[in-house]
Amino acid sequence: MEPVAQEALSALLYKDLAMALVMGIGAIGPGIGIGLIGAKAMEAIGRNPEATGKIQTYMILSIAFAEAIAIYCLVISLIIKFV
Repeated sequence: MEPVAQEALSALLYKDLAMALVMGIGAIGPGIGIGLIGAKAMEAIGRNPEATGKIQTYMILSIAFAEAIAIYCLVISLIIKFV
């Protein structure tokens, strides 16, 4: 294989590796965060069932913010792939 072709292949492999790492590592935090949010919300509802509506509203809002971090990682991964 020619050195130029080998360098191009190597660059593509590094881009694919970078994409995988960005998505893999970037999804760990939101995944753990969403799990903790759900667990604590269920615990709070179990202690005070009358506050279910308020707790559920804040829980959904917090999940949306945590999910936004994963979406940012997806965008960065796509930028790495196509640029």
